[in-house]
Parts: sequence; C-alpha cells; structure tokens
Amino acid sequence: MVNLKAKPFYLDDEAIKWVEETRNSMTDEEKAEQIMCPLMFSDDKEVLKGIIASHNFGSVMFRTGVAAKVQENLNAMQEVSKIPLLIAANLEDGGTGVAFEGTSFGRQMLVAATDKDENGYRLGKICGREGGALGFNWSFAPILDLDMNCHNPITNVRTFGSDADRVIRMAKNYNKGLTEEGLAPCIKHFPGDGVDERDQHLLTSVNDLSIEEWEDSYGKVYRSLIEDGALTAMIGHIAMPAMEEKISGQPCNQVIPASVSKNILTGYLRGELGFNGLISTDASPMVGFLSNTTRREAVPGCIEAGCDVLLFNKDVDEDIMYMVEGIKNGLLSRERLDDAVTRVLATKAAINLHKKKEEGSIYNKPEALAIVGCDEHNQWAKEVADEGITLVKNLEGTLPISPLKTKRIFLEILGEGDNDAVRTQVVDRLEKEGFEVTLYVPETPETIFLDGKVCDFKNKYDLVLYICNVETASNKTVARINWHTLFGAGNNLPWFVKEVPTVFVSLGNPYHLLDVPMMKTFINSYNNMPHVIDATMDKLLGKSEFKGISPVDAFCGRWDTKL
Repeated sequence: MVNLKAKPFYLDDEAIKWVEETRNSMTDEEKAEQIMCPLMFSDDKEVLKGIIASHNFGSVMFRTGVAAKVQENLNAMQEVSKIPLLIAANLEDGGTGVAFEGTSFGRQMLVAATDKDENGYRLGKICGREGGALGFNWSFAPILDLDMNCHNPITNVRTFGSDADRVIRMAKNYNKGLTEEGLAPCIKHFPGDGVDERDQHLLTSVNDLSIEEWEDSYGKVYRSLIEDGALTAMIGHIAMPAMEEKISGQPCNQVIPASVSKNILTGYLRGELGFNGLISTDASPMVGFLSNTTRREAVPGCIEAGCDVLLFNKDVDEDIMYMVEGIKNGLLSRERLDDAVTRVLATKAAINLHKKKEEGSIYNKPEALAIVGCDEHNQWAKEVADEGITLVKNLEGTLPISPLKTKRIFLEILGEGDNDAVRTQVVDRLEKEGFEVTLYVPETPETIFLDGKVCDFKNKYDLVLYICNVETASNKTVARINWHTLFGAGNNLPWFVKEVPTVFVSLGNPYHLLDVPMMKTFINSYNNMPHVIDATMDKLLGKSEFKGISPVDAFCGRWDTKL
C-alpha cells in the first residue's frame, strides 16, 4: 500500500479519505482511464469537453497555443471532468511551453551556463507563474539527463549539462520556483538519457554505465532530487543492463525499456532509491516503448511493472481496451492497478486540486494572463542570456569586432529550414553598427569558389562570421553542420580561416567544434531566441563581457578542437 502521509505526498487524513473514496467509487474501466494521459490535439472547446465528459482520464497534456484560448480550453475541461485533471505541459524553457506569448527564458543549458542557482529558480518561477495562469498544474520538467555524449541527438541543450552537482543545484531550484506556484514537477528521464548517441523516439536507447558509474552520476542526481521531495518522475524508453542485473542477479540478455521493466521501476526506483511518488511513462507511441513486446502487452505491462500513468496513445480507445483486457486476463493485477490510481489521485491531492475544484478556484480568470510574457520575466530572460553566453575560444584575439578593424563582413547563416528571422536580426544589427555585410547565398557566383584567387577573397572581406542555427530535435538522428559544397570546395566551407579572421557562433548545439576544430574564435549561445541573439551581438561587439561557464565539454573530448 502507498504511504500517503510520507514524502512526497504528505497528505492529511481528510485528503487520504478523498483519495480512497474516489478510487473505490471507480469501475475497472474508469480506473484504466484514470491512469492514462492522452495528448489533446483539438483546439475546439466543445470537442475537448466532449472527450473529457465521456472519459475518466486522470490527466491530459496540452501543447502551446494562444494564451487566452488555451486558458479557456483548460477551464472547459476542468469544468466537465468529474475528478479534477492533472494538466501537463513541457515547461522546460519558460512560458513558451504553454503559450505563444509566453516568456522564453532559455534552454536549460543556457541557464546552467550562468552557474547561478537563482536562474534555476527563476526558470521554475516563470514556468509556474505562466503555466499556472493558463491552468496547467503539472510540468514535464526539469530534465535530469546528463549530457555525457556529444553525439546524443535529443538531450543536448535541453539538459543542465554533464556535471551532476550543477544539475542538482539547478534542478532543485527549478522545483522550488515551480512548486511555490502550485505546480507539480516531473524529474526525467529515468534511468538517464545522454549516454547513448541514439534517440528513444526511434528505438530503445541504452544507458550502458555500470552501477558504480551510474550511482556516481545519475544516481547522485536522482537520490538528491527524490530526497528533496520531487512529486513525480518520468521513465524513459531506455534500457539499462547493469540495473537489470543488479536487481535480478542474472545476466541481462535482452533489450528491456525501463518503462516496462519491473527490475528498474519497482526494484531500483522504488526499492533502492525509495521513490514514493507518481511514475509516468514517456510518450508511449515512441518506438522505444515497443521494442520488447506487443502494444497489447506493453500497455498493461508498464503499469504492472511499476508505472502509474501511460503517457499518450496510438489509439486511445484501443489502449483502453488493452488496459481493461489486461486487468481481466491478469497482465495487470488489481492490486497494482489500485496502487497506480492511488498515486494519481494522491498527486492531485498533494497540490490541492480536489479542494480547488470544490471551491471553484481551479478555474483561471482572464486577468491572470497579465503575468504571461510580463516585463519582469522578459528582463530576467535578458539577464540569463547576458550571464550564460559562453566564449569557448578566442585564441587569436579577434574579439571584440569593430567596423574600424573589420568593416567588411562575409556573413554565413548555417542551418536547415527557415532562418529568415535570425538572418534579418543579425544583418540589421551589424549594419546599424557600421559594418558592410555580404550575405552568403548558396550557388551564386559570389559564393562559389573553385579556381578564384585567394587574394581576391582576402581583398574583399575583413572578417567571416558564421552564425550556426542547428539544434537537436526529437526524431532527428543528428545535429551536425551540412555544407553547401561543390566538389568539396566553395566559400561556405571554412577554407579561409588562415586567410581572413573567422568567428563562429552556435545558437544551438554546443558541440559544433567537432566539425569546425580549425576555428580559433568560437561562442556558444545555447538558444536562438531574439533576446539571446541580441546579447550575443553585444558580446561580439565588446559592449558586454562574456560571463558563461560551459556546463559541458565543448571540445568534445578531442585534442584538435582545443588548438
């Protein structure tokens, strides 16, 4: 039985009575729906009300939208839900996780690069204030993954870096700021992403650390955050053979996602680490969830293994059928089902949703939206950008740049997709400062270099500036630089670093030195939002000093990148 008076729930007798009476009033199908968290795709209030009124979902997730419309939709769902809903969002970077108008405070890695605990707190505070104003009460953050592998395509700037102690400090302060605003945090992705170089959206990735290595890194982080009272946790579709073997005492000879592993969930997270809070799977449509078994077995199987919530569905009605069928055929015991439902309800009670529903305070008023994107939050965002942007290399003293020294700039914007906003902002700023800017455009006579004279290039330009807008993203296996080349030549490639001073700025992936080790001047900005670009330009121009302390090895463990 779940100890509801213990950490992290701390429920009183009245709250425990509500949990138990609510749970006992449900049918098996209602319990099966209570432990599901579907993703709401519709923006139609009536459609959403119909979905919630006809089901007993314990939680839902909602994506970013127009603030007023999102608030209206969340209020409508809470109004028709018999039991108050946990409503989740990816509040990783600020209010942009819930509203287009929200404050973009910064990627977790930018926050970590400031090495100031206050900025971890401010990130949580903004997420809590702006998310709470719209009606969200569950944040799928902070990310506790350690960015150990520079090739990992999904962790990267989403993390607080690779240093366990810094991750602990930042995550604890995020949780403090968030919970002060009444939202439940979710530490993720147990047992830890960032070791492998593969994406669990596309396969079951592997954390291949030994138990000793894990305990000195991820274990240190998770133990600290659990001790600090983290209310919920998210499980990755990540296999960890050493943890399997530690609990089972047998060699691990198959790939078992943590999300369906009883050894990892019940044996290690609950048993060894003593986590008593709610456990959610990561998104269950991911390929990584289904590498070990059929969906018919995995849906009830993840709950039997120790999860309390199934996140998202391939088809919600089919998943409900699988869950109910699993209860009937013994794949999911009623004891484990009741345990999961209890933790879902206890999480709601821990953040007083049952009382807020009864009082009517669970609904948010339009005037609450004034906090979204407010001046104070935007000022904090400017400060974190100023404090986090990191000068990795300046070996030739090229910085700061000035039109008196390098008036004629050849500007290259790297990255796939729409870079118009970045390009416009950078060009406008440089021209305003008095530079003459030539923009690289692929496959034009101006930019193709095959048999042209080096001296002509040198006579034309005083400086080459690369602005690299390449970010990692889910379902994208690599985040590397793609060059526009012609037989390996062309002015897009940095053949000229010994001919003309060259500066490289990364707005996303902090590991681009791997592909451009010849760069002697290199800057990591960790974020491509306008206020971060503006702060980066200030530092290039010497109007502001560099203050960031890299949270990762930007040299990727290589010798040549440091030279």
